[in-house]
Amino acid sequence: MTAPDAIIQTHALVKAFGLQPVLRRLDLSINRGDYVALLSPNGGGKSTLLRLLAGLSKPTSGRITVGGWELPAEAAAVRAQIGMVSHKVLLYENLSARENLRFFARLYNLPRAEAEARIETLLKRVGLARRQHDLVRTYSRGMQQRLSIARALLHDPHVLLFDEPYTGLDQDASRALDELLAEAHDEGHTIVMATHDLNRAATLASRVVILARGAVGFDRPSAELTPASLAAAYSEVTGMVTAR
Repeated sequence: MTAPDAIIQTHALVKAFGLQPVLRRLDLSINRGDYVALLSPNGGGKSTLLRLLAGLSKPTSGRITVGGWELPAEAAAVRAQIGMVSHKVLLYENLSARENLRFFARLYNLPRAEAEARIETLLKRVGLARRQHDLVRTYSRGMQQRLSIARALLHDPHVLLFDEPYTGLDQDASRALDELLAEAHDEGHTIVMATHDLNRAATLASRVVILARGAVGFDRPSAELTPASLAAAYSEVTGMVTAR
């Protein structure tokens, strides 16, 4: 049964690669408007879970629903509700920022006038309006990540999935990403972010979930946590001193 406020639910979710299970009967419910920081040791299932939620991978067994639609049977409907950003920017380097967004707008079947308005707004929002006609290959890592966020927001999805989005970013670019994520959360987007950064998990997200041994080992509102208390909980739940 789906919880009334839940936009994402998994039940007894299993994902195995060959004989090696990564997720073991994982139960998780995420409400609309949550900003969830997802933590685990390397290989602990963060990225695997996000790929499953995005419909990019099929579960071995168990159930996933996003917005009331079930995966993988209704993957097309789920993908229409999701924007995903990973440490791989998934952009076309030989196109400009505007050309990239126009290409993805066509994939999302956005009407042309609506697409152009959205592109104009998003380029300004992510601070790329002045460089919109430059090829993406000339962009810094931080600029490419900002453009990836514009791509993810283009079709105004209900859910944003971020897979270690701070990888390779300097301090200025990381702060800019903090602000963009906070804005998206304030606008009502549900965010699930896989990260190694315990400090950001405790201070930016509204909820922290730690995966351990393929299941949810810890789930608590971030208002109840400090970076120090989260680090202690992470160590206790995973047996690791840090998330790196």
